[in-house]
Amino acid sequence: MTEADFAAWAAEWRTPPAAIVPVPALTVISSGGVLRGARVLIGLPGHGWRTGMRGDTMIRQGARSLVPVLAESEWYRAERERTEVFAALVPVERVWVETISTSAERTPPTDGLILVSLDAPPTRVAVSAESVAAQGSGQLMGRRLIQTGSEGEQRGLRAATEAHSGPEGHPVVRVTQEHDWYRWAATGQAPSTRAVPLAELWLE
Repeated sequence: MTEADFAAWAAEWRTPPAAIVPVPALTVISSGGVLRGARVLIGLPGHGWRTGMRGDTMIRQGARSLVPVLAESEWYRAERERTEVFAALVPVERVWVETISTSAERTPPTDGLILVSLDAPPTRVAVSAESVAAQGSGQLMGRRLIQTGSEGEQRGLRAATEAHSGPEGHPVVRVTQEHDWYRWAATGQAPSTRAVPLAELWLE
């Protein structure tokens, strides 16, 4: 592949993936959505937000509606080992669910300073892995990734390496499925990985 061919091929996949929009858990439930296994954030407006969590089906305790929430690593352990793990019970009004934007407009992030409101968790726009890698080493490994290509968006990936030179001299990153990423930490069993062109990858 020539440099010109590579540039044309890379440009074809430069449309940013859909952004992640946090939605109140009550809104998700009222519209028929499912909390079990959903990526969630917990927190308070004006105080802060905790990410990297998974939710479970809402329960009632007297007049209170609570969502069992646990760290993502514990969620994967419970699914892998088919065992029960401890989950914190968080008031439903303090739980937000990560949803994929359905908006046709996909605005790439700007280089300028953007301040967000503390009324709700902010929308998270995908950032090209290429731009992050250009800032220096140590920025990609372990991060949540999206691959864009001819088959659309593929999520649920983690970067197992930083960007490096592939067989044809073009930058690539080795990625693994997220459940394998967490199994690696829990068992020491190295996951299967595959090389993906850096131009196809975005930080979620």
